[in-house]
Amino acid sequence: MADSFYQNVNFHFRVNFTLDTAKAVDIRFQSVTGLDSTIDTETIREGGENRFEHVIPTRRKYGPLVLKRGLLGPGASGLTTWLKRTFDEEKYQPLSTVHIYLLDEQHKPLLQWTINNVWPRSWKIGELNAERGEVLLETLELNYNRLLFTDKG
Repeated sequence: MADSFYQNVNFHFRVNFTLDTAKAVDIRFQSVTGLDSTIDTETIREGGENRFEHVIPTRRKYGPLVLKRGLLGPGASGLTTWLKRTFDEEKYQPLSTVHIYLLDEQHKPLLQWTINNVWPRSWKIGELNAERGEVLLETLELNYNRLLFTDKG
């Protein structure tokens, strides 16, 4: 019998922060983008050889990670408290690790992305508009310097 193969869906996930003040609500986000890795290259021209150039890999670049969720007050979210401390008081406290999990039907991790040395680059609040009845979103842009991808299955 042939193995069954199913594509993973992208809407069932959670984000775990290694933050002392994190609360249960801090795992819930509307969207996560920026789980990407790029390898820079360097071009080397060989003396006497004019037909081609050598392109070699140099270093990796990551992110930024962009998270969106409904706006929460500082008392309701440890993550918001961490952001306020960074942007209001200019007290930078990088997080060692953030885990992003893609979940199955039983809420068990299928795939895991681990990012390291995470600090906030940007914190944006969505548009206030009296003509729309939408959830007010906050957008967090986080910098990181390492991305690891793991199959939990």
